[in-house]
Amino acid sequence: MYTQVFDPVGDSLLASAIFAALPLLTLFILLGALKVQARFAALAALLVAILVAIIVYSMPVDQALLAGTEGAAFGFFPILWIVIAAIWVYNMTEESGHFAVLRRTFGRLSSDQRVQAVIVAFAFGALIEGLAGFGAPVAITAIMLVGLGFKPGKAAALALIGNTAPVAFGSIAVPITTLATITELPKDDLGAQVGLQTPFLALFVPFILVFVVDGRRGLRECWPAALVGGVTFALMQFICSHYISVELTDIIASLASTGALLLLLRVWAPGEPLEVSGAGPRPRIAGAAATDTAFEQAVSRKDREHDSGREVFESLVPYIIIVAVFAIAQIGPIKTALTDTIVTFKWPGLDVVNPDGEVVSSTTFNLNYLPTSGTLMFICGFLTMLALRIKPSTALRVLGSTLRQLAPAIVTVMAVLALAYVMNLSGQTVTLGLWLAGAGGFFAFLSPIVGWLGVAVTGSDTSSNALFGALQVAAAKDAGIDPTLLAAANSSGGVLGKMISPQNLAIGAAAVGMAGREGDLFRRVVGWSIVMLLGMAVLVYLQSTALDFMIVGN
Repeated sequence: MYTQVFDPVGDSLLASAIFAALPLLTLFILLGALKVQARFAALAALLVAILVAIIVYSMPVDQALLAGTEGAAFGFFPILWIVIAAIWVYNMTEESGHFAVLRRTFGRLSSDQRVQAVIVAFAFGALIEGLAGFGAPVAITAIMLVGLGFKPGKAAALALIGNTAPVAFGSIAVPITTLATITELPKDDLGAQVGLQTPFLALFVPFILVFVVDGRRGLRECWPAALVGGVTFALMQFICSHYISVELTDIIASLASTGALLLLLRVWAPGEPLEVSGAGPRPRIAGAAATDTAFEQAVSRKDREHDSGREVFESLVPYIIIVAVFAIAQIGPIKTALTDTIVTFKWPGLDVVNPDGEVVSSTTFNLNYLPTSGTLMFICGFLTMLALRIKPSTALRVLGSTLRQLAPAIVTVMAVLALAYVMNLSGQTVTLGLWLAGAGGFFAFLSPIVGWLGVAVTGSDTSSNALFGALQVAAAKDAGIDPTLLAAANSSGGVLGKMISPQNLAIGAAAVGMAGREGDLFRRVVGWSIVMLLGMAVLVYLQSTALDFMIVGN
């Protein structure tokens, strides 16, 4: 048995915090400064965390290793289980051609580039984020914008900026699910609290996109589209996260925002449309330096064709199925029946208690194989396969290619979650939290910045929540601040770090044929990231003080 200790170095919290920070510093330096690949950086940080746990915190070797195995297992199930299922569904629509129909449909909604930026980078990007996440929205929307005639640099910048407000609920709410497990706070409470923070971002992001495309003139002429798209998304994000389903929040909000924009475009159009003379050259593949003229001409001809109503409807079928399946899973008796199948067991050999002698609850593993979002997404995938008449052999082949595509991410996520569990169970995370709590009530302002730093380095709100979720809770309790507020703030602040993370900058640059010019993209978006982060920090601080009625449960 291992009894946690939070000040192992000379009974000094500061000295202990210096050692507790070593795994995170290792991760940040390898990723940010030395540009080591994420999976190798995460594995190195995990090794450092295990060494610190054994040498500094006197955690038995077997307990440290077992903590890591439980974290890795949780990283695969349910987190990666959800991601694999979601990207499999998307890849099937790409393979069958239905996603191309959907892309052409978006392109026909408006010929004005400012409106297209709101529809594609914001509303549609949020849908892809809600389904897949992990860089997919940036790559997909950047390629779509280039296809609509945007210059590569601007297309990538728009994709990065647009991929902010929906990130906390991405991949069927994986960041929230991870945060709930790490912090042992109710998932619905965390989702509802984030739903009182990120909707404020959604109000401003469409206006920023319009400004990036066309400056002040764009704001004067296209503010109705930005207002309708942003307000609708923000309102539905709030409603879904509070009253419908945390998992469906991005999907419903994005579809509602798109629908509202469609209705607006029936009665309104920009006075002086900002158009291009045709679609710009498309990279042969994402990141290709050369172009394929025959391919571009074929795609351009197809873009001018009119897809039938049936084809457009079929392109929407996967998303209709997803909403329906997840909605059915929330019906009382069905939800109860699914919940009753959860298997709970103590992780074999892992025996950790806190300083009061109480068993640490994270040593218990919940195997929710039926109600988990990943299983529901696989069900959606099978239904999509039937509805779109995709051959089982094709679906199986696409699943195999999806696993190969995600192989590096699988290693990274499992390593990061193993790192988080070792730090949490050994006491390293609590040490850092208690030290940071020395800032008192002002830590509420710093809380989103911690999440922002985590995502800026790891490229993932899920990873940031895994690393810092427990730290936020420990700091909140010691500073007398509501733990749910700061845990949620970690995720809400984190979404603003995604546009400047090396991984997402690389994805955006590669998607539009700008590989090697990530610095140019960074300079385009870093200012917006910092401005919105400061706004989020102020909001969270106000929620901890004057606006405490905005804390879930108050």
